[in-house]
Amino acid sequence: MQIYNATSDDIHKKYMLLALEEAKTALKKDEVPVGAVVVKDGEVIGRGHNQRETLQSPTAHAEILAVNDAAQYLGAWRLNGCSVYVTMEPCAMCAGALVLSRISTVVFSLRDSKGGACGTVFNVTNEPKLNHAIEVVAGVCYDESLSLIQNFFREKRKKNK
Repeated sequence: MQIYNATSDDIHKKYMLLALEEAKTALKKDEVPVGAVVVKDGEVIGRGHNQRETLQSPTAHAEILAVNDAAQYLGAWRLNGCSVYVTMEPCAMCAGALVLSRISTVVFSLRDSKGGACGTVFNVTNEPKLNHAIEVVAGVCYDESLSLIQNFFREKRKKNK
């Protein structure tokens, strides 16, 4: 797994800022602020943000919605050559979907110590028994993503008191 390095190519930051915009859209809907974009050849071809509460669907994670959007755009389920930028490390379901869709690279901001499946808790994206492996880049726009998540849950706790 590659760790983002401030001296590396800032192209990742450009697309992660778009994923952060998606996360802010989720926040406006009182959803956990996670956003994702899918990029192919320098073009954003899919977007998504968490909508589990809005759609009352356990699978309405940002990554799943962005991958579905990209597949519709391309008219194909195989997303070879595509990168996914997501503000939080994908869970096992999302990492599995990324493997099955043949995503080439996943770039995320925050590690998920409770369910991250790109190397933190599980390593679905690079499981040798699976038929596809994904390049993983972690830590891009970490502070911005952390602030969104922390503020969201801080506000939730205040409301629940």
